[in-house]
Amino acid sequence: MKDYQVPEQTRIGHVHLKVSDLQRSLDFYCGLLGFELTQQYGNQAAFISAGGYHHHIGLNTWESQGQPPAPKHHPGLFHTAILYPTREDLAAIFKRLQDEEYPFTGFADHGVSEALYLDDPDGNGVELYWDRPKEDWPLKANGEIDMFTKALNLSSLLQELDH
Repeated sequence: MKDYQVPEQTRIGHVHLKVSDLQRSLDFYCGLLGFELTQQYGNQAAFISAGGYHHHIGLNTWESQGQPPAPKHHPGLFHTAILYPTREDLAAIFKRLQDEEYPFTGFADHGVSEALYLDDPDGNGVELYWDRPKEDWPLKANGEIDMFTKALNLSSLLQELDH
């Protein structure tokens, strides 16, 4: 089994987050980011999705109701990355968050993708990004992906909405 590799089509199906206030998290993920509520268990848990999937994100207060955010410098989830289908879709959520004056923690061009970074109401990191076409990914001479972190051109991103 030491040569085992996960099947190529394997994907991360969903993330399940412990939150301190379910409604506040629903306001963020559904009200602001636009996910749809697919199922809710009272004020303790909810499942949300994009496009009718059973759930991309689970939210629960089972062990975390009313608790403060986890310490930043402790082991745990760094961020949940939400992949948008197109650059225009990323521009639209950027504009929406800008219009709502929601604080960002960063912006990056990674060569393979462009990303917006923010925290949810519980301090969980959230990355909103789109992938460039695979044939445009930067590669090293040996064929490895050559990811980097450079400043994201936000003006260029917003120009996507002018089409």
